[in-house]
Amino acid sequence: MIYLIGGPPRCGKTTLAKKMSKKLKLPWISTDTLENIAGAYMTKEELIKNRPYSNLRRKDGDRSNDTFYNKYSAKKIASVLKGQARPIFKAIEMMAVCEITDGNDYIIEGYHIIPSLADKLVKKYGKKNVKAVFLTKHDEIKFAKDVKKSTTPNDWLLVLTKEQETFVKVGKMISEYSKYFEKEAKKYGLKVFNVDSGFNKQINSVINYLK
Repeated sequence: MIYLIGGPPRCGKTTLAKKMSKKLKLPWISTDTLENIAGAYMTKEELIKNRPYSNLRRKDGDRSNDTFYNKYSAKKIASVLKGQARPIFKAIEMMAVCEITDGNDYIIEGYHIIPSLADKLVKKYGKKNVKAVFLTKHDEIKFAKDVKKSTTPNDWLLVLTKEQETFVKVGKMISEYSKYFEKEAKKYGLKVFNVDSGFNKQINSVINYLK
């Protein structure tokens, strides 16, 4: 079984994958890793075309989240993230196919996994081989408070952010992007878990649903 975990950034996908991996003794991989592997085989022109979010971040030469989220709207950032997800479809599918062929259970998580991709893989390889869930958040104020509890070493959001208001803006982007995931997941009949409150309880519910 391939377990696909999608949703906007900062919704707990990696936390879920790690906990599920430990509990069920399954390997997992982030689509960020697959993106970097795929990028190593792209030309400079292909990288520019296929990484709209990364290119937008580098455009002004300022890595600060404060500058970035002041300049671009939540809708714009969510839009370019969607654009960066699509070029990794093949890498995700190849990863899934290899593990299905070898009879392995595997967890793949990341914002690159959007409902249309998950639906395609479920239909192509069957519900006995692929199962998908999506995590979402909408409470930007709670997000801004909770983000500082992060224990991730060199967390990019904490390291590159100085203004408290920026955390709220990031939360608004996540909420905007969550609407997209929820709408698309409903369209394809896929399961969504909102993790604004009772995070640990919700994570356990997701694991129980998937297994």
